[in-house]
Amino acid sequence: MVVAELAATGATATGRLLARWEAFLRARAPEVGFNSVVLCRELAELGQRCCTSTVAKHIAPWRAALRPAEATVRFETGPGEQGQVDWGSTWIYLGVERMWVHLFTMVLGFSRRLFAKAYGNEGLESLLDAHAAAFEHFGGRPESLLYDNPRTIVTAKDETTGEVSWNATFKDRMDFYGVKLRLCRYYRAQTKGKVESGIKYVKGNALAGRRFASMEELNAYLVRWCVDVADQRVHGTTHEEPADRFSRAERLIPIDQRPPTPRERVETRQLARDGYVSVDANRYPVPLEWVEAVEVVEVRILAEEIWIHRPGVNPVHHARLLGKHQVARWNGPARRAPRRPAEPAAGPPRFDPAYVERIGEVEVRPLGRYEGVLEEVGS
Repeated sequence: MVVAELAATGATATGRLLARWEAFLRARAPEVGFNSVVLCRELAELGQRCCTSTVAKHIAPWRAALRPAEATVRFETGPGEQGQVDWGSTWIYLGVERMWVHLFTMVLGFSRRLFAKAYGNEGLESLLDAHAAAFEHFGGRPESLLYDNPRTIVTAKDETTGEVSWNATFKDRMDFYGVKLRLCRYYRAQTKGKVESGIKYVKGNALAGRRFASMEELNAYLVRWCVDVADQRVHGTTHEEPADRFSRAERLIPIDQRPPTPRERVETRQLARDGYVSVDANRYPVPLEWVEAVEVVEVRILAEEIWIHRPGVNPVHHARLLGKHQVARWNGPARRAPRRPAEPAAGPPRFDPAYVERIGEVEVRPLGRYEGVLEEVGS
């Protein structure tokens, strides 16, 4: 009876009007798993127009009250046992341009020392370069590293059997370093809470209100901040400075002194008539003389560099651009299109339809021929 009386109003439900449906919603919401879409549909069938987001907001406290608190066990690791890795992202002004920057962050589990480096993307080249930079910064590596499940690291995982299909290039590089790889369970990001907290700390402390002239300046600043600020603070969990805890007990494994082979892609690209080569939606210039010589060029794509090759000449090198639809500056000699030799004149047009007095060209004869004709006529 109450439902019928409420339906007779026909008004669109707001938070205040939904209070009139309190008894119905409290009884029905647990039966449909607090699904606001289902509840909104059923209210509409009863004659009460409503908005899904309004219903969801209205029932949210009841849902939270019925959800059991999930205990989380803090997992601590010994010296040198584990590091945690993840990406964060934020808007940063580089010069006058506002850029979406990706922050690679690695935290050593025992000492809580952290390393952060900014990139224009989270691709495999950036990931591999960041690991090399982090190991160099710390002076070694932990026994294992804990990750989430990005496609640059794992291509498939069966959590029931524990079977993992790794990204082959990433796995080869980590095997080179001798690192054991560990993965969080799906939807259990709190497993790597140390690096999650580290990312928030980088964004909230190091980068709050800052702007930089370039990505290089940003990364130089992050290294100084990691050493002078992050390593010197008293950590809220360990109650020690990470630098002191690191020097006292952290034991890292030295990495092989032989540097790993740079990760690269080698591709062929069409050379446009204006002397530009397109790579990842950005354009890079080459000398204009190349346009007359070749139609395709070979491009080596590294994490931070682009090398463009053609046979017989020195390659052209550019810093890899961030973002999309940008054009690299040309820093070499002035780009001038080669001049073609002038073509010999072919004479006046012979078939111009507007030139009605003649069809074709007038034959050019020597004047002596006309004098001979006059003499014949006079005789």
